[in-house]
Amino acid sequence: QRPLGVLRLSLTARCNLACPYCRPDGEEPPGLLTLEQRLRVIAAGVALGVNSLRLTGGEPLLHPQLTDLLQAVQPLRRDGLKDIALTSNGLLLTAQRAEALRAAGLDRLTLSLDGTTGASVAAMAGLADSAAGERALEQVLRAIEHARDAGFDPAQGALKLNAVIQKGRNDEQVLPLAQLCRERGLELRLIEYMDVGNRNGWQPADVVTAAEMVRTISERWPLEPQGRAGHSTANRWRYGDGQGSVAMVASVSQPFCGDCNRLRVTADGIAYTCLFAAPGSGVDLKPSLAASRDPADLQATLGQLWQERADRYSEERSTAAARPAAHAEMAYLGG
Repeated sequence: QRPLGVLRLSLTARCNLACPYCRPDGEEPPGLLTLEQRLRVIAAGVALGVNSLRLTGGEPLLHPQLTDLLQAVQPLRRDGLKDIALTSNGLLLTAQRAEALRAAGLDRLTLSLDGTTGASVAAMAGLADSAAGERALEQVLRAIEHARDAGFDPAQGALKLNAVIQKGRNDEQVLPLAQLCRERGLELRLIEYMDVGNRNGWQPADVVTAAEMVRTISERWPLEPQGRAGHSTANRWRYGDGQGSVAMVASVSQPFCGDCNRLRVTADGIAYTCLFAAPGSGVDLKPSLAASRDPADLQATLGQLWQERADRYSEERSTAAARPAAHAEMAYLGG
């Protein structure tokens, strides 16, 4: 009884960073979907109830057809598509690029930044040293302003900042990140370090829980709980002094499998119903996308996959028998 509502479509498995919690591939998988095939996947999703499209990667700004895809998908708004969002590390978001994305029909933009110092950014982005981290930090801060200038208004929820927090690596950055977002009028989304993929060496002891992060922030700026909207990934808190809000994505300590409405499609056309899926457990959509196939086949394939889903890994994480031997990689699944 979990209705389909969000399609997370990965455009590329490549990234221009090497964040240790993700560790993306250096090259694309074979058989990437074409622009026309991606449009067919989105249309089939909308026909099944998708009202929100999130374009992901890897780093989606690396994809040369991003703007073309945004423009081509606009007619689907007449069929029920209400919201188009993009998740990016922001390093490639120039003023011109931000304006082009807005003009092409992008509604929302979420940028990622895991620290406020060169050292913390370098540690969380897989960069060589603090100097490289400082350069990346400045690029992301400029990207925030480029996005704002292009019309992505944080006051309307159109511009947010993601940060993954890992114990012993950047947990001292919770308050500085909160301060940065309060100053810039952004909602900060703090994300628990997750056991996605097989390359990040995840251990439960490395997780800074949402409760810990809320306590840390609230000791400095008192927070008032706003709860979690239906199908949302985040619990939201409002600053008591009225200076914005902060959100917590707590898929480890406070799972939200029960109303998850997200379908993920990789850059090479494999559909998954869970971020923590085992490799090889997805459904290859390319046979249904073949030119000789009836267009209804694709919708039927997606519909069957969704109706048969039984995944709730985050709720079962503590049960050893529930853990797959391996997970599909985060960059492959769209984060």
